[in-house]
Amino acid sequence: MPRKVGPYTVTLLETGEFALDGGAMFGVVPKTLWERTNPPDSSNRIDMALRIMLIQGPGKNILVDTGIGDKWDEKYKAIYRISHARYSLEKSLKEAGLKFTDITDVIMTHLHFDHCGGCTYQEKGQLKLMFPQATHFVQKEQWEWANRPLEKDRASFLKENFEPLSHAKLKFLEGESEIYPGIHVLISHGHTRSQQVVKVTDGKQTVFYCADLIPTSSHIPVPYIMGYDNFPTIIMEEKRKILEQAVKENWILCFEHDPKVSACTVCKDPEKGRFALKEKFSF
Repeated sequence: MPRKVGPYTVTLLETGEFALDGGAMFGVVPKTLWERTNPPDSSNRIDMALRIMLIQGPGKNILVDTGIGDKWDEKYKAIYRISHARYSLEKSLKEAGLKFTDITDVIMTHLHFDHCGGCTYQEKGQLKLMFPQATHFVQKEQWEWANRPLEKDRASFLKENFEPLSHAKLKFLEGESEIYPGIHVLISHGHTRSQQVVKVTDGKQTVFYCADLIPTSSHIPVPYIMGYDNFPTIIMEEKRKILEQAVKENWILCFEHDPKVSACTVCKDPEKGRFALKEKFSF
């Protein structure tokens, strides 16, 4: 069920499914630990969701991220086990009573292909904007990083997903900000420079979209970080800070990539200082 937060209705939308190497998703964490909750297939890949957020308020239909898109050839569909058989961006929007042209804003957490692939589509060999009426929010530093990435993360930035946005209503943000009343973007530099994670709050209740700061509920423990993270020690401290606040204020954390748990609250062991899932939510 959708969740009311102040003047907004928040819904999580499934846009597809894919798979990534389990070792890459858990970095130095031994496979004997992560495979308990994330069993791998014969190619060592684990199931991954492509879950985005829809925030609806007075005159606004706001998406946070857009999924992986459908511009993939058969080779890459096989590598990443991309499937839209059960879920797609179009189907989920239709179930929410929306068309692509109804979207007023798109907040892109960052420009990796599995987060912004749905911003564009191909028609007769031409790239077109999926949300032509929408203002697209991205951090300026992330845009610059995506256009000049490190060799380590170059493969995650596919320009066909974001270059056409330069001809759209593209709004660069610089640092943390309140985009609309109660809708905040916070900055995380550990995964990629200037990833913006989204907090929706009315002062009493807070829903937090983790993006790749905490991609699944299995990544709640601070040391459980990805091999994809560019700055491991930075992301660990960023996670710790967010989780401390989430425990203190009973935030609901929403997971973009968890195939089973879409959202939860967290708790902290007072003796060992470890964070863990407290209560699951679905909306």
